[in-house]
Amino acid sequence: MRAFKMQKESLGDFFNAIRSFGELWGPVKHGDGFILDKIKNHSDIDLSALRTKIPFKKLLLPPRFSMFSFNQENIVAPSIEELPHRVIFGMHPCDIHALMIMDNFFTMHTPDPYYLERRKRTAILGLSCMPDDQCFCKSTNTHYAEKGFDLGFTDLGDFFLLWVGSSLGDDMIRECPDLLNEKIDRKDLRKYINWRKKREQSFKINLDLTGMPSIMELCWNSPLWDELGEKCLSCGACTIVCPTCPCFNIIDEMNLSLQKGKRVRQWDSCMFNDYSMVAGGHNFRQSRSERLKLRFTHKLQAFIGKFGEPACVGCGRCIDTCPVGIDMHSVSLQLLSCAD
Repeated sequence: MRAFKMQKESLGDFFNAIRSFGELWGPVKHGDGFILDKIKNHSDIDLSALRTKIPFKKLLLPPRFSMFSFNQENIVAPSIEELPHRVIFGMHPCDIHALMIMDNFFTMHTPDPYYLERRKRTAILGLSCMPDDQCFCKSTNTHYAEKGFDLGFTDLGDFFLLWVGSSLGDDMIRECPDLLNEKIDRKDLRKYINWRKKREQSFKINLDLTGMPSIMELCWNSPLWDELGEKCLSCGACTIVCPTCPCFNIIDEMNLSLQKGKRVRQWDSCMFNDYSMVAGGHNFRQSRSERLKLRFTHKLQAFIGKFGEPACVGCGRCIDTCPVGIDMHSVSLQLLSCAD
């Protein structure tokens, strides 16, 4: 993997140089947090942003879109050419790992064309970060990313180390050779190593998730789930902000004449009461405790068995979002203390 130096003040010129690769999206300050937004002015990008309220998945798996329209004679799919090319800047290592999880999920067995078409049109520009008191990506081993991005930016104060992670990334840097310096000296290397040491020591949350699938199995009938179910609001906020939650529903919307309509795909949540509703009105997970157990079993047990890693990247969004404190970190701690 090749690396270059780029001065901080050259970032705007870099974005101008790669405009032909697509719309630029990045983290922007919004109220007391940050959102991932389309960038009109480079100065709007906030390099200090940690987690955006809604992650990158809103661009690859839109909250709601039409799969196709239909009438009594034809089915008309939207034109693929209408999908925009995008460049997402500022994705931190945990989100890059989440992106790779989503890539696996939507390609491994039954490829999802709606996800894949957007994914092919999206360039990923990673950005380093310093953790806050809600980050626990070190515990999920997602605090560094060595793949999954086209270009990676490590912020070392007055300059970036720019890592080339793909052929697309290589195409991008060819558009701005005057902004890059391939000569990285010992002083730069020392600065990078010191930055890594500082970052490693900055994590305030540490979890030992070793054996969590077995712990989940042993805690299957634990009263903990009923206790959590009493608190849970079933609002679904945790699944909306989670970068690895892929659940969706499909609805046919008819016009008043019932002669034509469209098939709509929209986000769904395993925390909603009607998520497990089937024909006849039977609900396999009527209680909130059962729905909570499903969510955490998927994240911390089933996904590990299927893909070899948890479906949690430690981004801290659920900690930041849940109004009653039911999140991956707090529940993991309670599971680990079940025997106490």
